[in-house]
Amino acid sequence: MRPTLRNDLAASEPYGAPIAAVPAKLNVNENPYPPSPEIVSAMAQAMADVLLGANRYPDREAWQLRSALALYAGGVARARVQPDQVWAANGSNEVMQQLFAAYGGPGRSALSFAPSYSMYPEYARESFTSYTTVPRRPDFTLDLPAALETIAQEKPSIVLIASPNNPTGNAATAPELRSLASAAAEIGSLLIVDEAYGEFLGQETGSAISLVNTSPNVAVTRTLSKAFGLAGLRLGYCVTSAEIVAGLRIVRLPYHLSAVTQAAATVAVESAAALLAPVATLRQQRGVLQQWARANGLQHSDSEANFVYLGRFADSGDIWQQCLDAGVLVRQSGPDGWLRVSVGTHAENEQFMTVMSQIMARQNVLTDPRDSPS
Repeated sequence: MRPTLRNDLAASEPYGAPIAAVPAKLNVNENPYPPSPEIVSAMAQAMADVLLGANRYPDREAWQLRSALALYAGGVARARVQPDQVWAANGSNEVMQQLFAAYGGPGRSALSFAPSYSMYPEYARESFTSYTTVPRRPDFTLDLPAALETIAQEKPSIVLIASPNNPTGNAATAPELRSLASAAAEIGSLLIVDEAYGEFLGQETGSAISLVNTSPNVAVTRTLSKAFGLAGLRLGYCVTSAEIVAGLRIVRLPYHLSAVTQAAATVAVESAAALLAPVATLRQQRGVLQQWARANGLQHSDSEANFVYLGRFADSGDIWQQCLDAGVLVRQSGPDGWLRVSVGTHAENEQFMTVMSQIMARQNVLTDPRDSPS
C-alpha cells in the first residue's frame, strides 16, 4: 500500500508564483538592484572563512548575526534592542512558522485582516491552528473597531497584521498598532506585525519595533529579501521580547541557520546603509506608477511598500495574460479585479506603463466605477 497524504492537504497546492523568462519580472516584489561588487566580495570572504570550519556545526544561537540585527533594529526604532530580543531564521516565512508552532497549535486560533498575505492560513494549517479573518475596509485600510470587537469576542491566541500589507501596500498607523497590541495583551495573545516591507515605510508611519520594549506581547518580523535586495540569501528575523524568543528556541530545528547564511547576513546587516540606498529611488518610482494610474483612470491602494495594487479590472486574468504576452510579468493576488505590480527599475516600470497603456487603448478593461469598492 502507498502512503496517503494528510486529509487536510489532499486538495492543496504548493505556494508559488508564476515563473517566466521575460524582460520585466514585476510579480514577487524583489528589489531590482543587486548588491554592489564590493559587498558581494565581503560576503564571499566571510563565507569562505566559515567554510574552513564547515566540518563543525554552526553557532545554533547565531549570536554574532543577532547582535548585528539588534543594532540595526535599534536604529530603526530609535530604542535599545538587545540580541536576546532578536531571532533569525531562513526567511521571515520560517520565523512566522516558528511563531505559529510555539504560540498557536491545536485548540488555539489566529486572526488576521483580509485581504493579506496568502501564506498566513498555511502557517495556521501546518500548526493545526484555526484561522479567521476580519475584512478590511473597501480602501483596504484596517477596520479598527471591527478588529477590536472580534479580538474581544474570539480571543485568538495570535493576532497577525502585515504593515505594509501584502498585496495592497497599506500600512497600519502607530495608534492602530498600539490599540491592537493592547487588545491582544488583555487576553494574553501574541500580536505579530509583519514588516517584510518595513524599510519602505515613510518616517511619519514608523516601525512597530518601537512597541516591543513597552509591549512584550508584540513580535515584529522583518526580512533581508526585499529592501536589502537579498531574496536569494533567505534571511528573516523578528524583534520581540526575550521571553518570546525563548519560546522560538524550543520549536526551532537543530542548527537551523547555516554558518554560511549567518556569515553573509552579518556582512549584509553591517552594510545596511549601502544596500538600502536604492530604497529612495524605489519610493520615487512607486509614486510615478501611482501618478500614472490616476492619470489613466485606474484605482490604486495607498501603498507604502515596493509595489502598487491596481484595479479594478473587469477581467484581471485577461490583463495579466496580455501583460505576460508583452513581456511583463505581474501578479494576480487578492480580490478579483486587482493586479499587484512590483516597483522595478525605471526601464521596467516604463515598459509596464507602455504595455498597460496599449492594452487600455485597445479595449475597455475597467469595471463600472459605480461598482468600485473604493
